[in-house]
Amino acid sequence: MALVQITTATELASLRQQWRSEGRSLGLVPTMGNLHAGHLSLVQEAKSQCAAVLATIFVNPLQFGPNEDFARYPRTLAADLQALTAAGCDAVFTPTVAMLYPAGLEQHTLISVPRLSALYCGKSRPGHFDGVCTVVNSLFNMTQPDAAFFGLKDYQQFFLLRKMVADLHMPVRLIGVPTVREASGLALSSRNGYLSTAQKQQAAALYRTLTGAAGELSAGADDYAALCRRAEQALRDTGFVPDYVEIASQHSLLPAAPEERSLVLLAAAWLDKTRLIDNILVERTGGLP
Repeated sequence: MALVQITTATELASLRQQWRSEGRSLGLVPTMGNLHAGHLSLVQEAKSQCAAVLATIFVNPLQFGPNEDFARYPRTLAADLQALTAAGCDAVFTPTVAMLYPAGLEQHTLISVPRLSALYCGKSRPGHFDGVCTVVNSLFNMTQPDAAFFGLKDYQQFFLLRKMVADLHMPVRLIGVPTVREASGLALSSRNGYLSTAQKQQAAALYRTLTGAAGELSAGADDYAALCRRAEQALRDTGFVPDYVEIASQHSLLPAAPEERSLVLLAAAWLDKTRLIDNILVERTGGLP
């Protein structure tokens, strides 16, 4: 079946009603385009769980701060449509800024998850997660999916969206899909396109550093501050400028206590002008008091 491209809310409502009348469950894959294998893994997971799959492509200005890369963020719609067709996606919704923010960005109602959105990436990107939650809330309202699929590369984003859904009693299941990586370990990201071939090899040090720190945690290390300092220095030694390396609870996203067993190592760092993020989940099962 050919991919259906939807550009208006009326078309979207009509297609959603058709699928509902046919008893087809809907899986939503929200993206900002410039699709790679990580995005397509979300489509495949959605296809395995839902009868119909809808992707969205929208570069959301509300989640970009001043001096960030909104203007140069890669927009590759023609290639994206080909990739979604090959992946077996049923439809794609490509709204405009005016459609999602009819009163303008400054006057638009915001959805905010307090406290947690100010941690980690939120410290250096104030307002970023408000923009993410706001646009995802709008897309949920417009598409009314049964389930929505997000990559776990941005663990903080997934956690905040899951909390938003729970707090606002949204009738949608959120499914986190494991990070897809290059052979070097580098997490796939649209921003990897900013990197040269040599920089991509250099960037793999981010995952190697987190893997080493995760090994220490699994072995029972509990001086989190010292471990994070060592990881940040390791990143500096490989040419990164660290934004942060932090250890949080998988269950609360708050800084982890020494006795915590389910941890997530979170990191963000700059390589030249490109900011990369990654994380590793750690389950401490032995060697603890």
